Amino acid sequence: MPRLQLLYDLRLAPFSSLDHRGLYREMLDQCAWADRLGFDAVVLGEHHGTDDGYLPSALTAGAAVAGRTATVKLRPMVMAPFRDPLALAEELAVVDLMSQGRLTPIVLGGYVRSEFDMFGVRVSERADRLTEFVEILKMAWTGEPFEFRGRTVKVTPRPFQRPRPTIVVGGTSRAAARRAARLGDEFQAGEPGHWRVYAEECARLGRDPGHRERSGPSFLYVSEDPDRAWSQLWPYVNHHTQAYDAWSRQEFGHTSKVFAAAESLDQLKRNPAYKVVTPDDCLVEARRWHPHDAMLLHPLMAGIPPELSWAGLEAFEKLVLPRLAELDAAV
Repeated sequence: MPRLQLLYDLRLAPFSSLDHRGLYREMLDQCAWADRLGFDAVVLGEHHGTDDGYLPSALTAGAAVAGRTATVKLRPMVMAPFRDPLALAEELAVVDLMSQGRLTPIVLGGYVRSEFDMFGVRVSERADRLTEFVEILKMAWTGEPFEFRGRTVKVTPRPFQRPRPTIVVGGTSRAAARRAARLGDEFQAGEPGHWRVYAEECARLGRDPGHRERSGPSFLYVSEDPDRAWSQLWPYVNHHTQAYDAWSRQEFGHTSKVFAAAESLDQLKRNPAYKVVTPDDCLVEARRWHPHDAMLLHPLMAGIPPELSWAGLEAFEKLVLPRLAELDAAV
């Protein structure tokens, strides 16, 4: 069966009944639930200075998740241009040690102009800062001295994993895809078509691009009454799509290819990135995927009320997960 993953960005729509204290508590409880059920990973997004409080430190959240779990992998996103690479190399090593080797950082260059303004970084520096960041992680995690901006430095202790944690480089452009082929161990494509650019660059460099991980919809909710569930979930999913689409229009001059804003619930239902499905339809979705692909649940999107969020997770646990295991055993 596909790998099961949870996704959190911890943004909070203004009409949500939660506050961020409650949202963070629910997130940790859900991660413990997923760990008990054998989920593969928790993916944590990162952005800065948003009105809805998007998670600004995915690594800190990942450390908290590590403390509530035993086996689930941690995949925090890290905005490289805004961080000191030496300090973050240390922090990542500590989280990898605390989690006993469960850390896989997703390193990003960022794209929202207001974030660059917030940290006093020019957008034109993005590629160079990302490149430097990844190269420093590789040197730092050897535990040996190395040259950094004209001085000799050393990062200790080393991470738990040997020789080091896998570094995933993410991006939302063709240039970012080619850069990931040169720098990273794996690539997380932000838009359709970029994986092919990455694979072509890997072939040119004589390296294996690895398996392309598909994640299907970015929001998957299981209900025996999808129409009723959609009517309850629609304001939260709509907030999510509107926020990402506004960034895409502002920074790239076009609507998002993945998170396109919808003018109505019916239009949103036609977007394959968001699915509210019956247990039977969820199994149909799962059969389409390779075992290395990810089935992604985003249960607290924009502050979905806990009772509604948990209802979807419990339906998945009771009505889908046992049948997924049966499918896996039959292969």
